[in-house]
Amino acid sequence: MSTLLKPVYVRDQLLQKHLTVFTLLEFQRVFTKTLPRAKYFLETYTDHGLFIRLKNGLYALKDNLPSEETLANLLYRPSYISFEYALATYNILPEMVYSVTSATTKPTRTFSIRQKPFLYFTVKKSAFTGYLPVKKGEQTILFAEPEKALVDYLYFVSLGKKSKNDRLHVTSLDKAKIRRYSSLYQRPGLNRLIKEVI
Repeated sequence: MSTLLKPVYVRDQLLQKHLTVFTLLEFQRVFTKTLPRAKYFLETYTDHGLFIRLKNGLYALKDNLPSEETLANLLYRPSYISFEYALATYNILPEMVYSVTSATTKPTRTFSIRQKPFLYFTVKKSAFTGYLPVKKGEQTILFAEPEKALVDYLYFVSLGKKSKNDRLHVTSLDKAKIRRYSSLYQRPGLNRLIKEVI
């Protein structure tokens, strides 16, 4: 006979294994339950407030959500944080940004977690570079370098999909690196825009 899972035990085990965000299959493996039982437990205790469903098949402990940046990397893979969010983090963009913006090679998507928008914009596979693993607490986050965040942003400005902010602080950026990242997009309009900005 199968033993019933207790919510406190489940929470403790997930925290012990550093699984604050997990899939249905990961949950099933940790607790060695059948897929239907694991799914039933997750659905029941999502309704009871132990878990939050981040998207189809991806859950988190509601009272132990990781940082927005960690969530951004986990929600939609492959991705790295870029565009306005990264520019604001680096103080290149002078204002605060409400959405967490990321680059991906997959189709453009938007997710909302606790009314926080997570926006993913498609970049060419050849331009899916220029990011680094950044250690924040116990998590490692994929984050665009300042120059790449600027180029990603200006690429979408050149396509007419984002508006250009005229108050970008770019004096401390590596101009050669900006031009190198720009060449990955192979778009003359982007190159012209970069000449104006830097």
